[in-house]
Order: sequence, then structure tokens, then C-alpha cells
Amino acid sequence: MLWKTHLVIGLAVALFFAPHVSDPVLFMPIVLFATLFPDVDSGFSYIGKNPLAKPVQMTTNHRGIVHSYTLCIFLSILIVFVYPPAALPFFLGYSFHLFADAFTVQGIRPFWPIKAVSKGVIKSGGITDKAIFYTLLFVDILLIVLMISGTF
Repeated sequence: MLWKTHLVIGLAVALFFAPHVSDPVLFMPIVLFATLFPDVDSGFSYIGKNPLAKPVQMTTNHRGIVHSYTLCIFLSILIVFVYPPAALPFFLGYSFHLFADAFTVQGIRPFWPIKAVSKGVIKSGGITDKAIFYTLLFVDILLIVLMISGTF
């Protein structure tokens, strides 16, 4: 999926959970960052264009270990020991990215190094990707309006 689709998915997750966390100001940006983070392994991705991503791209393939729940869980556990309040939002953002990519044609290897692949029929940038983007953009706007009005 495209970075903007991942971003609206992450924003929906962040907005949904924000009323239930103690520090939404910390929670939301971490979810959004983690939503984009798995694409650090691609030089063509929004986050992968950052020069700091080059070492990751030189040591792994796109949709390899970085696109696995194996690394997601490992990094989340590391974050628990370094800064516990960041672990849940990081895990949520990262895991929803993986969940969405599991429905794409390329798919993911969810439990790397196990070779099993989880994949679907959605083409990145295709009609379904765009439909998901606009649907979740509407959901995001609706959640923001509900939050501002105090009904959510």
C-alpha cells in the first residue's frame, strides 16, 4: 500500500485509541511514525528516502524481516525497556501497517524467518488501495469531528 494509505490507517487507529490513553499528545505521533516505519526497507518509500534508512536497505529486502511481526514484537519489547509509554503506540502503528500489507499482492512473511507468506489481491496504488485511502480519510475526518464535538 502507499504511504498515504498507511498514514490514514494509522491516524484512524491513533484517533480511536487517543481518548483511552493517558497521554494522547505522545501516543498519536508515535502511532503515525510506526505506521510508516516498516517501509524503511524500501528506497522508494516515503520514509525509506531518508539517508538514515540506507543501512537497513543494504542489509535486507523490501518486505523481508522489517515487514514481520517478528521484528515488530522484538522492537516493541525493546521499547518497553527503554521508554514504556511508547511501546503500545509503536506496536499498534507497526502492526496495522503489517496487517494492511498482508492483503497486498506482494504480501508479507508475518513470522520471519518462517517462509509462509500472507498475501491478498490489493495492488499498491491500485483502485482498492485508493478506495481504502478515501474511506479511511472519511473515517479520520469523522473521528476528528466527533472528538471536537465531545461525542467520542
